[in-house]
Amino acid sequence: MNKIFFICFCIIIGISIRSNSQSIVTTVHNMSVSGPGTIKATTESEICIFCHTPHNSRPDHPLWNRNDPGSTYVLYNSSTTQATMGQPDGSAVLCLSCHDGTIALGNVLSRTTNITFASGITTMPAGKSNLTTDLANDHPVSFVYNSALASADGELKDPSTLTGAVKLENSKMQCTSCHDPHKNLYTDFLVANSLNSELCLNCHQTTYWTTSTHKTSTKTWNGTAPDPWPHTPATFTNVAQNACENCHNPHSAATKPRLMNFTPEENNCLDCHNANVAAKNIQAQFAKTYKHNIYGYTGVHDPMEANWAITKHVECEDCHNPHATNATTAVAPFVNGFNAGVKGINQSGNPVNQALYEYEICYRCHSGNPWSPAAVTPRVIVQNNTRLEFAPGNPSFHSVAAVGVNTSVPSLIAPWTITSRIYCSDCHASDGASSPAGSHGSIYPRILKLQYSTANNTTESAAAYALCYSCHSRTSILNDISFKEHKKHIQGEKTPCNACHDPHGISSSQGNSINNSNLINFWTGINTPSPGNGAIRFEDQGLYRGRCFLTCHGEDHDGWNYP
Repeated sequence: MNKIFFICFCIIIGISIRSNSQSIVTTVHNMSVSGPGTIKATTESEICIFCHTPHNSRPDHPLWNRNDPGSTYVLYNSSTTQATMGQPDGSAVLCLSCHDGTIALGNVLSRTTNITFASGITTMPAGKSNLTTDLANDHPVSFVYNSALASADGELKDPSTLTGAVKLENSKMQCTSCHDPHKNLYTDFLVANSLNSELCLNCHQTTYWTTSTHKTSTKTWNGTAPDPWPHTPATFTNVAQNACENCHNPHSAATKPRLMNFTPEENNCLDCHNANVAAKNIQAQFAKTYKHNIYGYTGVHDPMEANWAITKHVECEDCHNPHATNATTAVAPFVNGFNAGVKGINQSGNPVNQALYEYEICYRCHSGNPWSPAAVTPRVIVQNNTRLEFAPGNPSFHSVAAVGVNTSVPSLIAPWTITSRIYCSDCHASDGASSPAGSHGSIYPRILKLQYSTANNTTESAAAYALCYSCHSRTSILNDISFKEHKKHIQGEKTPCNACHDPHGISSSQGNSINNSNLINFWTGINTPSPGNGAIRFEDQGLYRGRCFLTCHGEDHDGWNYP
């Protein structure tokens, strides 16, 4: 062995052994015949030669013994990065001379012929160590990481704080910022532990993360496939320990933008939220007939998209921020912890970066979007903009965006009162008492948590109108406490609640308090104009009093008074 090279080698190894009780000798980067890995030379005994040479090296630090790959790489790109990506340089090129799989591992400058490897190996075999020339699914390298970038990004630490194991190379993030090729103290030659994402948090300061369930949960995997943590050490046995890598893979990620573990997008949630890690099986809800169809869209959602969903789609991330979600509870109308940190549209129709109220999240898609479907029930007043239906100035509305206007609702079941507020998800939610909260999927139309029969000639029962009767006393309704003809219409004529009442509300730009109090907005499918005056109309005449002008079930209600 060249004496100078041997001395350099001994110095490097000696320092490593003294400082960390480990050296390259015991790692897979020792590709000599004595190496511990499966990729090793057949006869070559020198260890450092595969990367370094004391003479005739490439003019790169440090004494590089390999050729530049000369490849043009596909670079990482996403809508959420502010960094300017360039072709790999510095130590990244040195690493890629093996790890892009284009140059023979034994092709070194200090040998006239290639060093041969056991099992006929030439270039880096396929697998996680072979990054290929497509780096779009790998953590970006060779970009300038400075204060301007940290400020523009908003979720990166200022590089002046990088005083620990992570180091920049000439103000750039490089492979060696995260990996030390000479020591493998952790896994994958990382410079810091990836447990609890310690390494990631050297640079990343993601908004909301400190209190996120994905940072703090000690939930473990029950061992049922699929493995939610396929690329982390087996010793990382709970959500908190896997942290960022619950969802992200820094190398060879399945979904390139934002380096997600799996594709399609929802699989990054459902690998845990299938009752194999999380307690509730949300995945099962999406198998139901009526659901938010997360399986119907791939690659449409983007974190930088407008608050108002212009292009039709729905993904878990439209309602949940995985960096922010937590276990705190709230009361209507405020968002619960599992909806924390999500964008929304407020009652005025303006975007908000962090929804304060649950309905603001719903308004992202249900406030008159260009692709909104027609109203389910054809009515005298047609409206499919839910934000307008719930507006506080309306003649009547369910009390989602404000306390209702009705001063007397005798049918309300405690604890509900006329001053109560409700969530959209009090009605639109998964069916079944043990189902997870939220409007994921249901056996009932419109993702209702209980049955709400809307067909004409429905036989009245506690089950048929279970949704209404969950808040409004069936006894009160059928005893005609608030309207003396309720029992006659619902039981006698088999007229559904939906025939007279519009459950969301009536926009003030279309209705008024005389004709549209008490959520009255007639279904034109069974209510037709009165022959006497050609109208389909209700007139409010005071508390529990009014009259109707219409034809229903063959009877002309030409100004019939109630009571």
